[in-house]
Amino acid sequence: MESTVIRPFEHTDLPGAAAALTDVHATDGYPVEGVARPEEWLRSDDVLASWVAATDEEIVGHVAVMRPNGEAAVSLWAERSGAEERHIGVLARLFVVRQARKQALGERLVRTAMAYGLRHNRRLVLDVMVKDTAAIRLYDRLGWLRTGLAEHPYGAGQQIEAICYVAPAPYPAMPSATQ
Repeated sequence: MESTVIRPFEHTDLPGAAAALTDVHATDGYPVEGVARPEEWLRSDDVLASWVAATDEEIVGHVAVMRPNGEAAVSLWAERSGAEERHIGVLARLFVVRQARKQALGERLVRTAMAYGLRHNRRLVLDVMVKDTAAIRLYDRLGWLRTGLAEHPYGAGQQIEAICYVAPAPYPAMPSATQ
């Protein structure tokens, strides 16, 4: 496979990212939501920033940092740290198509999102379904800290068990009033 770059998401990436998302869902069962309307799910109003992994013009991966919106991972971290929601971001919508794996693209996408969090004084949190063992290994290897277990809601009242994480330091212990 040609050289893959990580770059900010552009509007013209939407069809390719949606196709990659549905491909990943077909092979991995991830995500558990959003595949009925992948373009809407990827471009939610809660997206603060997002990036794609692109090989030439083909989108092979994606990640986003989202505003908090009632996620258990946000509540767990806010309660533990005293952080205000405006200083928390949710790492979400991370996926890499099967044929582009084994290039550390998931790690590169996560590190890109983590750098955004640092620049914008947002400690990143996430939840990952317990069934997604490769993702769990990635977050553990990158030093993310487990903050607890939760039920990830999706669909019409469905839930699946998830592990909640917070990004590793360096982050300020408490945000300063000037930021």
